[in-house]
Amino acid sequence: MCGRYVMSKATGDLLSYFDAKEVEGNPPPPSWNVAPTQDVPIIAERLDEGVVERNLLIARWGLVPSWAKDIKIGSKLINARSETILEKPSFRKAAVKRRAILPAEGYYEWQKTEDGKKIPYHLYSESEPVLGFAGLYEWWADPSVPEDDTARWMLSCTVLTTTAQDALGHAHDRSPVIIPTDRFAEWLDPDLTDKNDIQHLLDSLPEPILTPRIVSTRVNSVRNNGPELIEPPASVAE
Repeated sequence: MCGRYVMSKATGDLLSYFDAKEVEGNPPPPSWNVAPTQDVPIIAERLDEGVVERNLLIARWGLVPSWAKDIKIGSKLINARSETILEKPSFRKAAVKRRAILPAEGYYEWQKTEDGKKIPYHLYSESEPVLGFAGLYEWWADPSVPEDDTARWMLSCTVLTTTAQDALGHAHDRSPVIIPTDRFAEWLDPDLTDKNDIQHLLDSLPEPILTPRIVSTRVNSVRNNGPELIEPPASVAE
């Protein structure tokens, strides 16, 4: 599962890193404690008059399917199992037509100890300044808003997960699917619509090399934020 992550890079840095052209929406402030239902930046490629454009969009974390009657369903769809996205009604259309990358500098998992306590870890790459979480996005029309009101449409997203391995497995049985930088274009390609090809791409992704670091228990509360959250605590007991 991916329930919290870090995204503090400036919008301009993300545009440069992902070779995106424009920003759509109002970028959220830097955050070291991104939580579900908050606005987050995503990278997506779309066809515009026959030309593929890669842009940075702002979406609500927690996917709301186009057929949903209520926005609340999004809080239950912050993650999508990569093994079943092509089958599940909530994700299968987006998996074929609306794939995205969620920029992140790392994410948090909690290790349960024998005495029942949970120790937070920040998992990050020592070689990559930004990770690319595999994601899906969807547009949802709020039925309570008039059809001619632009505020009627909301963009939402979800993070794909897979079985955790090695260093990741110590904290949780699921971890985000991470797209290597040399395969960004392949994952975002709007011409990639064959379900078998999409599944093959997911199955062929290499396991990421991430470093787990024990961090402050202040991260346990979504009300806390700041770069100190990813630093080692003075003591594990804190």
